[in-house]
Amino acid sequence: MPTLDELRAELATIDRDLMRLAARRQAAAQEIGRIKRAAGTPVRDFRQERDVVERARAAAAAEGLAPALGEELVLALIRESLTVQERDRVAAQGQGGGRRVLVIGGAGRIGRWFVRFLSAQGFTVEVADPAGAVDGVPSVSDWRTLELDHELIVVAAPMSITADILHELAGRPPPGVVFDVGSLKSPLRAGLRALRAAGGRVTSVHPMFGPDTELLSGRHVIFVDVGDPEATRAARELFASTMATLVEMDLESHDRLIAYVLGLSHALNIAFFTALAESGEAAPRLATLSSTTFDAQLKAAARVADENPDLYFEIQRLNDYGTESLAALLLAVERLRSVVRAGDAAGFRALMERGRAYLERRGA
Repeated sequence: MPTLDELRAELATIDRDLMRLAARRQAAAQEIGRIKRAAGTPVRDFRQERDVVERARAAAAAEGLAPALGEELVLALIRESLTVQERDRVAAQGQGGGRRVLVIGGAGRIGRWFVRFLSAQGFTVEVADPAGAVDGVPSVSDWRTLELDHELIVVAAPMSITADILHELAGRPPPGVVFDVGSLKSPLRAGLRALRAAGGRVTSVHPMFGPDTELLSGRHVIFVDVGDPEATRAARELFASTMATLVEMDLESHDRLIAYVLGLSHALNIAFFTALAESGEAAPRLATLSSTTFDAQLKAAARVADENPDLYFEIQRLNDYGTESLAALLLAVERLRSVVRAGDAAGFRALMERGRAYLERRGA
């Protein structure tokens, strides 16, 4: 019988072999991406992905493994391959060509994402941020000390600071395209309009993903035209080589929808972990009684709890339509409480059925 140490050594060897195979698969995927780029073919082929997943499930079952394990493994590999293909495509089809970009707030998390993204496209990126320099990128602490003769200026500062920056830029409109990346637009409305009225080439962008995002497939980027379609087109072109879904909408529609997409979902998770924290039940004790639904909700709540509280407060407080979604949440909880207290099984069933019908329509 082999010893425990020998079996562990065998596992280590198998793990190394798995990594070598994954790297080999990655290299093949990169070559596929190169061929797709040359042929002008979209990076993602959902029918092919389905075939790969079905093949992996069947192969896992043939080896006596759970089909779900084969699916999970191959989906992780597909995602990594797509990330590499998208990164290569952005670099190959980038709009930069050495053009200069200034990222105001480039030392922040989303600012650093834009530094990496634009650098990959061949832009010459500079950063202005009082928080400090970004390694490998020319940096200054105050954007006001610069000539502002860049072809593109990205404002990636907190929303209240972004509003002030837009107003200041209106006093000295730069020749290049300017856009913010704020999660809300109503706090920036006056600054955006002032810059546009002063002759600035300005638009507004909302990347609907976090700063740790690598693959943009399945992600959305929203463009809010504030009166300069050419500036909006220039901003859209930055994402043309990615797999992100690009959406245009007006400022008021954006914030009204964001009140639910971000405001409501954040509020729901904050209420959830607040109720748990104030329940008097110890977290380890609750963990022993976890369920599938509870675990999924706990994961979502943990991600929200780990975010920047100042940003999340701004999303709730600064949206002109923010109290609408909070009122809807309060009313929904009260209705649920009412039917439960009244023992109204029919009313409870109606809530469930209405929710199911709504969610089915959304997925259609």
